[in-house]
Amino acid sequence: MVKYVKHVAFVLPIGVPACVLYFAAMAPSTTLHGRPAPWKRLSRGDALFVFAVLAAYLVATALAIHWLGLLPDRMMVVAERALSGHLDLAALKGSVDTVEIGGRYYLAIGPLQLLAYIPFAAVPDLRLVGGYATGLLFGIPAAWLALPLARAYGARGAAAYWIAAFTAFGSLLFWVSVFGNEYYLAHAESFLALTLFLIEWAGKRRPVLLGACLGVAFLARPTTILAAIPFGLYLIWTRRRELRAMARGAVAFGLPIAGAIAFYGWFNWVRFGSPFESGYSISLLTLHSLQERRAQGLFSIVHIPENFRLAFLTLPDRISQFPFFSASKYGMSMLLVSPALLTSLWAGFRDRTARLLWIATVLVAVPVFLYYGGGYIQYGFRYSLDFTPFLVALMAIGSHRWIGWPEKLLVLASIGSVVAGICWNGGV
Repeated sequence: MVKYVKHVAFVLPIGVPACVLYFAAMAPSTTLHGRPAPWKRLSRGDALFVFAVLAAYLVATALAIHWLGLLPDRMMVVAERALSGHLDLAALKGSVDTVEIGGRYYLAIGPLQLLAYIPFAAVPDLRLVGGYATGLLFGIPAAWLALPLARAYGARGAAAYWIAAFTAFGSLLFWVSVFGNEYYLAHAESFLALTLFLIEWAGKRRPVLLGACLGVAFLARPTTILAAIPFGLYLIWTRRRELRAMARGAVAFGLPIAGAIAFYGWFNWVRFGSPFESGYSISLLTLHSLQERRAQGLFSIVHIPENFRLAFLTLPDRISQFPFFSASKYGMSMLLVSPALLTSLWAGFRDRTARLLWIATVLVAVPVFLYYGGGYIQYGFRYSLDFTPFLVALMAIGSHRWIGWPEKLLVLASIGSVVAGICWNGGV
């Protein structure tokens, strides 16, 4: 049985990053007003990890800007329009994933993507870099929190750093965080929210915070709301001996989720006239193959074989010149792109927390595999990010079964693969 250790919370002065709260392995240090100085609370290894994440994400983003340039971002223009009280934009006409309603044109995106852009849209000098900045603002904290996430679920010593390194550099979180794309932003947002949810679950399990994290994840990636089923039921079940406590827990957990669902419904209603219409079933598609697939249903079992092929079986494209293989823009096997995910199997199914995580993974994966669109353009299978945080927690649970070098080799292969994918998307 894996033992979980609750982290001690510290009260931090203004200006100290909140992520400091979650890092364990605190080093002795000088004191400030009777308490250790905040910047001394991280161990040397923790500080190096924080710096490595910051440096790698900034460098990768700078390279992405160098390769792709600072181009006008249609999401930023929509955010500018939203500041004036309108969600439609005539300039969207003819572009992919736009919806025409009564002569007005809307972009079929989620509310959290738009909200992230609005602060940058409000400052003209930041509009060109805003798309890249939003990815970093969510991706870097999510990567930082990979270390406390690993420790919260049982990873100790070097294993915690290896799992954190995989999450930060060897999962598609790295890839989606550095390219300034509104579709990729949604994955970074939900990844951060789910990571915070899992850390809270391993700690105090305050229902209102758990519900809030899942609500935020839903506003970015609606598929993630299905994780509320196993965790919510278990939360209520553990309070069954006292009816009042059970009711309070259920309400505290459910209200933030209900609020997020209501807000998303309102966002859909003001654009498309129905709270149940996200826009993806009626948006403009430019690829005939996607049009044919969507005609069979936005979600349908007929899409499972193709999505399964993309997620597990698709190999790189063969090309005539060196290196003779190239990533497919339609997607590749997640086990080829991030092979360290295989170590999640080490967790097994006997541990109670592992069972919850596996159930959540499967439930969130169901709509992903039923969906008509596979994630084009992408490196790997980016929709797998909807359930990757649960797999990372499972990796940590199973880390006590690590042999050593095989798992480290898988992590290094994952990091090399994702770095290569960043270069590929940049046209290198």
